[in-house]
Amino acid sequence: MRIAVYGCGGVGAYFGGRLAQIGQDVTFIARHENLAALRSKGLKVGSIAGDFVIDQVKVTSNPADVGIVDYVLCCVKAWQVTAAARAMLPMVGPETLIVPLQNGVEAPEQIASIIDPANVIGGLCAIVAFQSSPGHIKHSGGNPLIRFGHLDNRPDSRINALSEVFNHCIGVKSSIPEHVAVAMWQKFMLITPWSGLGAVSRAPLGVLLEQPETRSLLVEATDEIYRLGHARGIPMPDDSIARTMATLEGIPANSTTTMQRDLVRGRPSELDALNGAVVRLAYEVGLDMPLNRFIVYGLRSLELRARGALHFNRRSTQR
Repeated sequence: MRIAVYGCGGVGAYFGGRLAQIGQDVTFIARHENLAALRSKGLKVGSIAGDFVIDQVKVTSNPADVGIVDYVLCCVKAWQVTAAARAMLPMVGPETLIVPLQNGVEAPEQIASIIDPANVIGGLCAIVAFQSSPGHIKHSGGNPLIRFGHLDNRPDSRINALSEVFNHCIGVKSSIPEHVAVAMWQKFMLITPWSGLGAVSRAPLGVLLEQPETRSLLVEATDEIYRLGHARGIPMPDDSIARTMATLEGIPANSTTTMQRDLVRGRPSELDALNGAVVRLAYEVGLDMPLNRFIVYGLRSLELRARGALHFNRRSTQR
């Protein structure tokens, strides 16, 4: 099968690299220094599941060079999805499946507003990984998991085939959820409170869980998303909050999220796709999410500064 990986950060490079490691025909879409490094040095992945190197990487910055593929793994950050969908059009044929692996729950709808919805499925992944330098990825936590399926949960041999291939990869577990929207919202419940409170506090996950005050806030923010899911017709299991907290307990204590790291470094983040989406989606059904609203309002100035829409010094003036 021919697979394109659009976006070569921690998620795209890890999962795409594992596919290339077992001989699948994988082409990466990359840019700037990452593109140059992948072309000249290959892909290096340091992983708790086993380090590996792909010496010869198929990589380009132009999707038109790739042609029609069987699958596109959309691995850009959530705020880049719309632009990525437009750019990947030359790789999409009638039978191509696009697998969005963003944080948040809106990517399939965003892609389907540009590309035929018949080509778009739901998806999610779980991994603690990041780009340590161009062409070099570090997988530092979590047992890499990838799940995907049609949003109406109908069977599809193409989905079965991709899941089977992933399950042949070292350090990857794949499955097809019985209800993919529920699976996406369960991840949304996990990553969104952690991202928001981590960014507000600038503390790693272990500190958030150990301190009674921040632990209580994690539970409260998770409960808001649980109630929002039900209000929007997502049949969330009754034990979703307890399961979310148990999953967080199993993640390495020093872990941080992409959104948290981006805001600390002054980069555009996924704030609008995570806590912002909670507030926005809740408004549509007449709910108020006070804790997630506080997180959004508290971080908005940092987000605007990162996007060049607001200017102020990083260090406050001392008097």
